[in-house]
Amino acid sequence: MRILLVEDDLNLADAVCSYLRAKAFIVDAVPSLAGARAALASARYAAVLLDLHLGDGDGLMLMPGLRTLPERPIVIVLTARDQVSDRIRGLDAGADDYLTKPYDPAELLARLRAVERRRSSVESATVRLGSLEIDLGNDQVRVHGAPVTLTQKEWALLRVMASRPDRIHSRETLLDALYGFDDDTDSNTLEVFVSRLRRKLGRSHIQTLRGLGYRLVPGDDAPDAGPETGA
Repeated sequence: MRILLVEDDLNLADAVCSYLRAKAFIVDAVPSLAGARAALASARYAAVLLDLHLGDGDGLMLMPGLRTLPERPIVIVLTARDQVSDRIRGLDAGADDYLTKPYDPAELLARLRAVERRRSSVESATVRLGSLEIDLGNDQVRVHGAPVTLTQKEWALLRVMASRPDRIHSRETLLDALYGFDDDTDSNTLEVFVSRLRRKLGRSHIQTLRGLGYRLVPGDDAPDAGPETGA
């Protein structure tokens, strides 16, 4: 999942980015409305974490533009304003959730996952597809009951597909889940990570739809032998 953090407190932004990146999320951080609009014009985000008090205006000024996107991202408002009226204003503007500063990054992660499940119509944090079991709440994967170790990039790719297992995910959507603004990417990098996941999960679990993208499907074949390394 690629996330846009709109936060002008640079120390807080660094802490949140570090925490979420350690959980295999791709996070781009900007300190202003202008930066947010530029980021949204150049990349697709699954979620926006939005501070209200920004140097160039109220964060909620971003909401009309978010509503016009082909697929509106999850929006969680993060603010020091703790009045009930401010929460109501944020939710009425279209935010999915509201978290008051100071907050525990673990609570932010839990709310992000909860909203993600609601938006994707996935009732449980655990997705089961044949022999594959993906626990989105605890970042754990099992095949035939045996735990599978994934790199951060592999997990980032898998969680996007597992969050919407009914959907065909385009190359562009999956690349957005793997790389932020400051990352370099090769033209075949997605295929490399898909190949690694197939080795670890079993090849039949990831279906290729030529010209459209990839999706997770039930499967029952065993993973290939031998661990792989990578980013």
